[in-house]
Amino acid sequence: MKPVTSISQIASLLADPKRSAMLWALIDGMARPSDELADMVGLSPSSACAHLARLSAGGLLKLEPRGRKRYFRLAGPEVGAAVEALASVQVTAREMGAPQADIGIPLSMRRARLCGDHLGGELAADLYQRLFDAGWLDGNEQQIEVTLEGRAQFARHGIFIEALAQYQHRSVSSCRCCSEWSDHRPHLGGALGSSLLKLFMQSGWIRESETSRMLQISAAGLHQINRIAQPMTLLSAS
Repeated sequence: MKPVTSISQIASLLADPKRSAMLWALIDGMARPSDELADMVGLSPSSACAHLARLSAGGLLKLEPRGRKRYFRLAGPEVGAAVEALASVQVTAREMGAPQADIGIPLSMRRARLCGDHLGGELAADLYQRLFDAGWLDGNEQQIEVTLEGRAQFARHGIFIEALAQYQHRSVSSCRCCSEWSDHRPHLGGALGSSLLKLFMQSGWIRESETSRMLQISAAGLHQINRIAQPMTLLSAS
């Protein structure tokens, strides 16, 4: 299929706000039943099934029958990437003929997700703030420096700032690139952010999802990540 034809067909499927809302509700890669999707976007079960059938026929959704229920998920990670990219585009607000469905960001995607090669989401934003509060990082979003205390602490986790600087010009930087998620707090990017994510994954605290940018966090992993840069009084209490 020619690219222009593909774009046109996908655009026609996304033109209906209800269908777009269904895709957004499935952005975390999880499968959901048709009746749940109908409730989420404010459609009758029969209307929802008609929309879901069109999305499935167009190759954007995959049907998974489970007993008497029909579950749907995104057909692949490339569909999620395309929907996220479209959601990040800022357009001039105009009066729309059809009401927009108010679908919140799935909790799993808000908590932790891949943002390029580093950790994004609320978990990353919380960690970023703690690193400043604990004095591991200093400066502002435009110019961040790792303090002597920070260098010593990161080294205890096997991350050596001097080594990172040899391979990347900006070893430490902030990131606000997840505009499609309406995140207002920055998180850590650059080589340091990438190294922390590798640490978390190698430790078994975080696992990647095969269907989306969602990251799966174990209970032990959540506890260990939240301990990083915590005040000693809080660590003693836990």
